[in-house]
Amino acid sequence: MINSENENFFSESFPFWNELSSDEKRLIKNNTKLKLYKAGSIIHDSTECTGVLLIKKGELRVYILSPEGREVTLYRLGEKETCLLTASCILKNITFSIMVDAEVDSEVFLISSSAFKELKNKNIKVESFINDIMNCHFSETMWAMEQILFTSFDKRLAFFLLEQSREKESDILNFTHEYIAKNLGSAREVVSRMLKYFQKEGIVSLSRGSIIIKDKKKLEALK
Repeated sequence: MINSENENFFSESFPFWNELSSDEKRLIKNNTKLKLYKAGSIIHDSTECTGVLLIKKGELRVYILSPEGREVTLYRLGEKETCLLTASCILKNITFSIMVDAEVDSEVFLISSSAFKELKNKNIKVESFINDIMNCHFSETMWAMEQILFTSFDKRLAFFLLEQSREKESDILNFTHEYIAKNLGSAREVVSRMLKYFQKEGIVSLSRGSIIIKDKKKLEALK
């Protein structure tokens, strides 16, 4: 169950919240738990209907696994964002198997699938919210797949490094090659080979567990 402080967070995160009746709000509050996840924790593995996730703090990664076990990152979710695919059992004609893990230590509200489904069936504003979120995530998923299918790996790696540098406001990225491979849906050996090429070209310098961007103009030119 959530308290009054957390209810304010729900109001800021869900555009439909203030349109709900007292009974509808109570339904959600009584069927919500605040969960704490350490970085690297698996939150959802597609074997069950986990529930609707609302991120209070931290960052989650949504990804799929290839038959060979390779991870392909689809998108990330941050504070006040919602993951509905972890409750795909409440969505019609959705059989998309995804995985979700915590990128950093995270606090996540877990809303019961059955309660959210009941709310969806009662309130058209909630159904509209679900449609908007699903459309957004579909677009992000299609973009991720297009990158993998149609964009050369050097361009994808350059884009990833620049994006992470902007997000972290630093040219020093404390990433392993394995971490990058997971995010780009590639093999660690491919990442290592391309980073060594970037280093040879003076674009980055490499040390154990970190990458230092030396020439952003050259990275931008690769995008």
